Amino acid sequence: MRLADRIAIVTGAGSGFGEGIAKRFAEEGCKVIVNDLNAAGGERVVAEIRAAGGQASFVQADVSKDADVERLVRSALDTYGGLDIIVNNAGTTHRNRPMLEVTEEEFDRIYAVNVKSLFLTARHAVPHFRRQRRGCFITIASTAGVRPRPGLTWYNGSKGAAITTSRSMAAELGPDGIRVNVINPVAGETGLLAQFMGEDTPERRAQFIATIPLGRLSRPLDVANAALYLASDEAEFITGACLEVDGGRCV
Repeated sequence: MRLADRIAIVTGAGSGFGEGIAKRFAEEGCKVIVNDLNAAGGERVVAEIRAAGGQASFVQADVSKDADVERLVRSALDTYGGLDIIVNNAGTTHRNRPMLEVTEEEFDRIYAVNVKSLFLTARHAVPHFRRQRRGCFITIASTAGVRPRPGLTWYNGSKGAAITTSRSMAAELGPDGIRVNVINPVAGETGLLAQFMGEDTPERRAQFIATIPLGRLSRPLDVANAALYLASDEAEFITGACLEVDGGRCV
């Protein structure tokens, strides 16, 4: 198993990409802390992992709040006796619309969840990673951070910030044996899809899919397989990388 005896936190794992990552990691022997604000979703994912023979626990926490993230990291240490991987997957967006129609409250929440969370998980996990001379962060960013389009300006900016922050972390933390990599999915079949498109209709989906050379939206398993590789020993010399999982949209 590629993640045998590893311990991971996956944020926003109660649905979508995070759910796919948590389940794929558990299949490969990882003990997983499933984090989400949605208790029902998080508990469901944990139950399904356990039913499949994996190990997982749910921790409800808001990744934009310092005390919550401290408790989240502590839960991995207390429950499983360690921590090896953090997947910063939790994210939010504003509805696709002109940039000046987005409210200040929406803007602040987007940057708190998509960017501040990286600061907080680093703040509480890096000291532990440094002590063991090993650790892995994976940021789930977006193709929006490298190929921004109109209508999602502030979301695009937050993902660009997440990419640059993660790459800078990789440069700074490399000497401590800590790797930091980024996955940039194209829009996928998740709860945020309608927000990204402005309206989730067959016509809008067809228009969007026409911009993807491989001809479909991303799926949680696509992102999960990429995260599995980056978290595994197969990627032990890879840090600061940005992997587009986008069917060729950014080409």
